[in-house]
Amino acid sequence: MNPFSRIFSRRPELTPNQAARLAAWHNQPAADLQQPFDEARFVVVDVETTGLNLARDRLIAIGAIAVVESRAVLSDSFEIVLQQKTVSDRDNILIHGIGGTAQREGVPPVEALLRFLEYLGKSPLVAFHVTFDETMIRRALKEYLGLNFKHPWLDLAYLMPGLHPLLARKLRTLDNWTEHFHIQNYARHNALADALSTAQLYQVALENARQQGIETYQALQSLEKAQRWLNWAN
Repeated sequence: MNPFSRIFSRRPELTPNQAARLAAWHNQPAADLQQPFDEARFVVVDVETTGLNLARDRLIAIGAIAVVESRAVLSDSFEIVLQQKTVSDRDNILIHGIGGTAQREGVPPVEALLRFLEYLGKSPLVAFHVTFDETMIRRALKEYLGLNFKHPWLDLAYLMPGLHPLLARKLRTLDNWTEHFHIQNYARHNALADALSTAQLYQVALENARQQGIETYQALQSLEKAQRWLNWAN
């Protein structure tokens, strides 16, 4: 049986208020991906989960921070823990530090995910190794809200090598890149802390991109796509 079939075959039951909030998010206009960096809002996101299995593990926490007009804005940030019916195992808790009590007393998933959408609006998303974050968020949104989340994403794991091909020979992980640019992380594997350090790396990317004549999110997506092709070709 397809591992997603049991989840996706059920239609979540939303209250009228929840359905109205979801509809309000749907009705917002899509972001203009050709808007210059200095006029745009992007949201950098990171997640914590019960493990690394994309088909089986669950979303525990979301951390996000907005980059507005090319600057990370601490006051425009988001952090939430989703309530878990079953607490993740001890080894997993040692990684992200979200204990059993915090997981059991987290925000009910429907409410947590609606708050995330309301914070996000239609701003384009940014992450490092997008596949994991996007898959976990999409699965949760589908399971709890019935939402087929199709949203623009940008992956710094490909964008940074595209902007810095010589550095890419020795820098591969998020830690490698942030250390190179002297970006500190106050709590590694905390969703908001990781989102903040990723946002600071994105600020570096925007400045480097501007120096290379790239000034829009859409142009960054083109560069990321080209870098993916190069990776596959090699």
